[in-house]
Amino acid sequence: MDLIEAERQPNVTLEHTISNKKRSQLGSYVLIYIITFIVMIPFLWMILLSFKTNSEILNSPFSLPKSFSFENYQKAIDTLDILLMYKNTFIIAAITIVLEIIITFMSSFALTRMVYRSQKLKGGLNFYFLLGLAIPPFILLFPVYRLTIELGLMNTHASLVFPYVATSISFNTLLFTGFLKGFPKEIEEAAIIDGCNLYSLCRKVVFPMIKPVVATIFIFNILYVWNEFPFAVTLISDNALRTIPLGISDFKGRWNVDYGGIIAASILIMIPQLVFFGFFQKYIIEGMTAGAVKG
Repeated sequence: MDLIEAERQPNVTLEHTISNKKRSQLGSYVLIYIITFIVMIPFLWMILLSFKTNSEILNSPFSLPKSFSFENYQKAIDTLDILLMYKNTFIIAAITIVLEIIITFMSSFALTRMVYRSQKLKGGLNFYFLLGLAIPPFILLFPVYRLTIELGLMNTHASLVFPYVATSISFNTLLFTGFLKGFPKEIEEAAIIDGCNLYSLCRKVVFPMIKPVVATIFIFNILYVWNEFPFAVTLISDNALRTIPLGISDFKGRWNVDYGGIIAASILIMIPQLVFFGFFQKYIIEGMTAGAVKG
């Protein structure tokens, strides 16, 4: 009997371990679902409010709508020239992102590959770029506004492109340098030995191998441009050049606010972003992880 019990003991231990592991996984899944539901509550609440009238939103915001009407969505579509706003936003975002990636890649390559005579100079440059993360863009509104007027760029795409590029340089440089510091220099040395010049080295060797970080920067910056409001409302007053965030302000008058229209328009604008973010989510995780590990 003792021999039989001794033979059964390892199986019992293994079954107990597997059972504990399954319970642990089940608990993790339940916790993830609970956290996801909590995070989704504001968005679900917005969807609920979009079917209510203004009086229902103000008097009973937490109750179900008396009737599910698409009046707010129809009002948003009729009020906003969505295609024009998408066109303007897309043009600004495309030009901004191309300039940002080119400028910040070159600055990051210089910070990580150039040999400086003084380490204090290199440290000062790094500190200068990091300092940009501590400056809120709102502080720059008045100086940017004055510069835009002096340069004659008011009510142009360039009036938004230049501030967007400038305010994103620090963050993009931080991600690029974090990845390039761990990039194997042997690959670059082999390319130089084979006769590759600096331009070809950056364009044909280094840049294609840092695509995860480029994808991450691309996604973060396009979402920033898509949602940016302070610079847009300050520098753009021509209706033909309005971006998507400016369109929502049409529902706010001097004496009243159309809350239902604002919420419905916000949802219409958020849906493409959610689809875009969901599709590129894996690239964000890859880019952030690569930068964190190799930095």
